[in-house]
Amino acid sequence: MKFILDWNNLILIAMAVVSGIALLLPVLQRRGARVSQIQATQMMNQGKTLVLDVRSAEEFATGHLPKAKNIPLPELAQRIAELEKSRNNVVITVCKSGVRSASAASVLTKAGFAQVFSLEGGTDSWREQGLPIIK
Repeated sequence: MKFILDWNNLILIAMAVVSGIALLLPVLQRRGARVSQIQATQMMNQGKTLVLDVRSAEEFATGHLPKAKNIPLPELAQRIAELEKSRNNVVITVCKSGVRSASAASVLTKAGFAQVFSLEGGTDSWREQGLPIIK
């Protein structure tokens, strides 16, 4: 007990706790399920996968994943009926960096889509991996 109450040790314990929280923070901030570029490619090759690009039409025109459907995030709630909702269908949401796609995945999950994933790193990471982009 004396070890814990010693002032120097309290500082070390506090630093360890703060460091642990800082390491866990990125994990705690993740919303929804995410897939890597490799996992997304495998899902797309298996079929029954909708790639939903939630960037603006202008961003979409600069290059997008093969067979991607574009519905900008601000319009998603109003246009959700355009998407086929099936238990077997997988939806992968995509944006530039992965932030908007996580929000879109949350919207789709709340709307009753069963298998929704967000692409980690978005199209930026997709391009960095040298994967195909359609213009």
